[in-house]
Order: sequence, then C-alpha cells, then structure tokens
Amino acid sequence: MPIGFFDSGVGGISVLKEAVKLLPYENYIYFGDSKNAPYGTKKVDEVKDLTFKAVDFLLSKGVKAIVIACNTATSAAIEDLRTNYTNVPIIGIEPALKPAVELNRKGKIIIMATPMTLAETKFSNLMKSYKDRADIVPMPCAGLVELIESGIIEGERVNSYLNEKLKPYLNGDLSSVVLGCTHYPFIKNELLSVVTKDAEIIDGSLGTVKQLRRQLSNMGALNKQDKGGTVEIINSSNDEELLKLSYRLLEY
Repeated sequence: MPIGFFDSGVGGISVLKEAVKLLPYENYIYFGDSKNAPYGTKKVDEVKDLTFKAVDFLLSKGVKAIVIACNTATSAAIEDLRTNYTNVPIIGIEPALKPAVELNRKGKIIIMATPMTLAETKFSNLMKSYKDRADIVPMPCAGLVELIESGIIEGERVNSYLNEKLKPYLNGDLSSVVLGCTHYPFIKNELLSVVTKDAEIIDGSLGTVKQLRRQLSNMGALNKQDKGGTVEIINSSNDEELLKLSYRLLEY
C-alpha cells in the first residue's frame, strides 16, 4: 500500500523528498492541487473543503497513511480530518518554531509563511507558547508561492522579493528564518544569499517525515522490501509543464 502526500501545489515535494530519503522502500502517491493554488490567501472553509476532497482522492487510491504536506491546509483542516478519518493516520506539518527557539541564539526568529497560516489559531497558539523565550516575527509572504509554482526558484525576481521582505531585519541580530510553507525550501539558495551567514534556515520537513515513520512503525506497516519504491505524482491542473517541474523539484 502506498503513502499519500498532499499539497496545494508543488511545495509538498520538499517533504516528499525527505520521505524518499528516510523511507526509500515505500511507494508514494503525491497529489498537488495547483489548479486551486495558492491556498494561503483563501478563506478557511474553502481550504478545508479542498483538503477533504484531496484526502478522499488519496483514500480512493488505497493509501495506508496521508501526509498533509501543506502548512496552510494543516492549519485549516487537520483537526477535522483526524475526527472524520479515524482508520488512517493523517500527519500534518507546522512551522518549525520549536527547533528555532531551542537554538537559544541571540536575535529575532522570522517565520515566513502564507497569510492564512499566520492568521490561524493553530499558529497563534504555537507562537504564544514560545513568546516569552524568543523574539518572534511573523512574516506573511503573499505572492511567493505563485513564483515557485511557476518554476521561479532562483534569480532576480526571487532575490528582489526576499530582499524587500527581509530588509528591515538584515542589519540587526537575526537568529533564524523558519520556512513555514513547504514551497519555501526550494528558494533556500536565494534566501542564503540574502540573510546573514550566521542565521539558520529551518523547515519542518524532516520532523514531519520522522513522525510518519513512527506512526507506520507503530502500526507494523513499514515496507520490508529491499528494493526502492515508486513515486507517482498527480496534479489537478493536468499541466504537463507542472508535472515536469514536480519531478524536477524531487531531484533538486
């Protein structure tokens, strides 16, 4: 039985990459909903509805676990998903604020994420739990997902976008930048050219995949075969170029 991955577009490929590395003998089905991207500027109910439809689609493919490899969809729908689908483990992702705080470094922690992720109660509660321990700056990044969805992950447009966003913080102490959207690891090289060399770049992909491995292990559902698994990528847009981009990002 395969493992299902879902994202609003190509971003969750960054999580899938970690899964293929950590669990190479598993089979994967990835569903990207680029037809309806970006999710981060939509209303919560719309994101919830789209996420439920995606989960139903993956379940129709006979998956044994589902990873919601999208911070926005996790924020909007994870609790309701787990209430409604009790027979399959559903793993979400959230901004990796805890590891950023535990660095115990001087300076601000910037959380780059979509406007909706930052506006949701789930993130607000996460931030409140650490506000006494760190100087946390939420940074909504409207428009960045669209650049990445169009295959622009480096160069002048991404660099200018990041420079404009981060400019107010570049001359002060910057502890770390948390990538609170699964699309953002693909612009990490450009981000590293903008921020100070001392700042850590952190994302939650590996932690999410470790949680997936734990849950499958507890169920006795890990693949025991000794040959590599398969990856099937499906996108709601039916755009050949997006599919090519998805497979390219998997190898990036």
